[in-house]
Amino acid sequence: MTQAFSTRPTDARAAARRTAKALRIALALVFLGLGGWCVVAPGTVEALALRPEFRHLSPTSALLLQCFGAQAVLVGSLALLSRFTATTFLVFGMLASVPFFVFNAWFVWVNPMFTGLMLLDFAGNLSFFAIGLVGWRLMRGETEPV
Repeated sequence: MTQAFSTRPTDARAAARRTAKALRIALALVFLGLGGWCVVAPGTVEALALRPEFRHLSPTSALLLQCFGAQAVLVGSLALLSRFTATTFLVFGMLASVPFFVFNAWFVWVNPMFTGLMLLDFAGNLSFFAIGLVGWRLMRGETEPV
């Protein structure tokens, strides 16, 4: 009976670590998916995300979208291959997502250049925020990163 009681906290800790690792992978996949889309098919991203009066559909606009996507793929790759601590989750969730929320809000509602489909990007950014907070909560007090 003492044995079962003493392993319970270890089981909960292991489950929290597995969940935190899955969240890190999910965060990476959002970056890789949306960034990869910008790299592979920048014309479709531009056509779907920008309102008609702001679409260029030029080689230059494709290049800029591909550069944006390449940066997202880089961040996703780093998140996938790195190990996160509670602080890493917190920084990704709180600090890294806030500028993206401002970007989305500005260009969807204040200076509307984006279509409603750009709310997909907002959903991705919201997932970064949520993953960061949940991951931070799961990893508080842990010394080994996941």
